[in-house]
Amino acid sequence: MGWTDERVADLKKLWLDGLSASQIAKQLGGVTRNAVIGKVHRLGLSGRAAPSQPSRPAFRAARPRPAQAPSAPRRIDPAPRVVATAAPSVPAPRPAVLDLPGTATVLTLGAHMCKWPIGDPSSDEFSFCGRRSDEGQPYCVEHSRVAYQPAQKKNGGKELARSLRRYI
Repeated sequence: MGWTDERVADLKKLWLDGLSASQIAKQLGGVTRNAVIGKVHRLGLSGRAAPSQPSRPAFRAARPRPAQAPSAPRRIDPAPRVVATAAPSVPAPRPAVLDLPGTATVLTLGAHMCKWPIGDPSSDEFSFCGRRSDEGQPYCVEHSRVAYQPAQKKNGGKELARSLRRYI
């Protein structure tokens, strides 16, 4: 099907009304979206009354934010001390760090924190130990004792000979 004067007039009207090339091609029939775009460029129709609108709204509902997980071990600041006299200043003690097991989550677990799992992974209360671990170790001292058992001494040939005697 060719571009008749009537079809070109319809194309100009629909283009200026703000319809997309796909919508115009459907209304005209017998032409493709690319044919409409080519004709629009050849006619020099660049200005539009309004940009074409998407067929579906661009609105997206906001996703609910996940609950804030407890952060890394919390610091407890001691109450401020009141100095009555002008004695030489003594540095204030460093605040204590809570070192409780089960305070770390997947999101708060750091490189030097104990990665011993606590609880059922499928439950919401699942966490990791989170206490400070030794350099290069994945677990704290307590959990390392559980995870790494000392190698058992084997009696070598004596134990093997004893077990073979049972079957001979």
